[in-house]
Amino acid sequence: MCGLCGEITFDGSLADTTAVARMVESLVPRGPDGQGLASNGRVAFGHRRLSVIDLSTCGSQPMVDNELGLTAVFNGCIYDYQELRAELEGHGYRFFSHSDTEVILKGYHHWGTDVVSHLHGMFAFVIHERDTGRLVMARDRLGIKPLYLAETPGKRLRFASTLPALLKGGGIDTSIDPVALHHYLTWHAVVPAPRTILNGVRKLPPATVRVVESDGSSTEQRYWEPRYERRPEQRNWSPRDWEDAVEEALRVAVRRRLVADIPVGVLLSGGLDSSLIVGLLAQAGQAGLATYSIGFESVGGREGDEFAYSDVIADHFGTDHHRIRVTSDELSAALGHAIGAMAEPMVSHDVVAFDLLSERVSETIRVVQSGQGADEVFAGYHWYPPLAGAGREEAVEKYAKAFFDRDHAAMGRVVADRYALDSDPSLAFVRDHMSRPGAETAVDAALRLDSEVMLVDDPVKRVDNMSMAWGLEARVPFLDHDLVELAALCPPELKLADGGKGILKAIGRRIIPPEVIDRPKGYFPVPAITHLEGKVLGLVKDALASEAARERGLFRPEYVAELLADPNGELTPLRGNKLWQLGLLELWLQTHAV
Repeated sequence: MCGLCGEITFDGSLADTTAVARMVESLVPRGPDGQGLASNGRVAFGHRRLSVIDLSTCGSQPMVDNELGLTAVFNGCIYDYQELRAELEGHGYRFFSHSDTEVILKGYHHWGTDVVSHLHGMFAFVIHERDTGRLVMARDRLGIKPLYLAETPGKRLRFASTLPALLKGGGIDTSIDPVALHHYLTWHAVVPAPRTILNGVRKLPPATVRVVESDGSSTEQRYWEPRYERRPEQRNWSPRDWEDAVEEALRVAVRRRLVADIPVGVLLSGGLDSSLIVGLLAQAGQAGLATYSIGFESVGGREGDEFAYSDVIADHFGTDHHRIRVTSDELSAALGHAIGAMAEPMVSHDVVAFDLLSERVSETIRVVQSGQGADEVFAGYHWYPPLAGAGREEAVEKYAKAFFDRDHAAMGRVVADRYALDSDPSLAFVRDHMSRPGAETAVDAALRLDSEVMLVDDPVKRVDNMSMAWGLEARVPFLDHDLVELAALCPPELKLADGGKGILKAIGRRIIPPEVIDRPKGYFPVPAITHLEGKVLGLVKDALASEAARERGLFRPEYVAELLADPNGELTPLRGNKLWQLGLLELWLQTHAV
């Protein structure tokens, strides 16, 4: 797990190694264990390393293989790297390290861009071919690892693991993308790839390989797209058959994510998903497993912890459990760091929880497993059941009503005229995505949309940004691509059963205490973000009243005044605070000097 960056030029100029060095410096938190910079004429790569596999200097990056004429930078973890290494050795390749980075590099030499189909893991990598000048970049199937791009056609292409790293490189168009702003304010801060909130920065979509030729021309290929349809050979499967298949796939996914040269712990929220991970690891013989839970002070009548449930799991499986308590003052003090660590502005109150949790966890361990993705893959959210039996257009309307923070008509009250759009790009995106072939029912289409888009740019990005900000590697077994493919084939009614995630609950009843399964659905509760008061409210007020905010002019002053007059009066359908949405965006822009 690391941070990568670099530049390639197309106009005959040398790569700007000074700019790359500035980007590397901004990535220090993602890679506290080492730094590397390699340049060769028009190409420069930079890297910060978090040592998890092959702790020696042989695994350092950028990794240069002079014999093959390849240079690579990589962020992530390849769980089957040992099997792939053995296969490549059978093809005559000789290895100088024990790292998964070298497996990607030699795998690319052997398989070309099809190397991605051999990789089980989370990854973003960039490879340069010395002899052709070609650059190849790829991102994992579920977008767990990020890759941001800033391109000046005919001149240069820069890339980095975070958007702020590109800003540090300089020369970025930092004007606001009106379509991305619409997505941000409509779709709970989700801005689908390739857009970001800034016109000058884009992101490589998940499951995508981009090949950039020496003249700057490029092609993109999506290499993975699961089918959300029933297979004839599985139509006679009983619910028990599906449960057994999913349980085995989940066991494999959890076991794969133990690959490391250091210990692996678990972030234990006390919900079904993280509890299942703990139970499966315990059954696999992981003694003395370290688990971590976080809780906050209650604010405005909202409870701030779920320790009662995490304690049940910790006691049942005898884990080395760590309860982390956070006061309201600590929370407000941490907001600045959390916002600084965001690669893009994210309004979910879970962000600061993960930031604080990651800070404390990183003091004792460097790798953890986490339960993100189960709700999107196994239908855990409340907006899925109403879609059962619905037509596609009806399903689009129901989805938007349940999930969107506001409709297009309401946007007229929010954004200034220069950012207003005649059409509704957010609803159009959902409609187009849900109408694509390959999803048998409306529920299937919604699960595909959330797994490919919302999951990537909300929960997964949140976990990556906040954990890596403290040099902590977070692994997500529910996003093992074999498990996701199997879940996509599973009949929706089995996932919707028992109030949602029915198939996971059935598996859970074999493994973990029932009181954790039958509890009401919970989230990381962070009351001070959903109920604004005190120092947090002061931060928001100051940001929206600042000279920078007035000059930027994103929002209508009268709307901002309405929200400030009643800070907790307007909530979204997901119970998010609408004032926090505006304030967070402005705080993020100011933090990163946009």
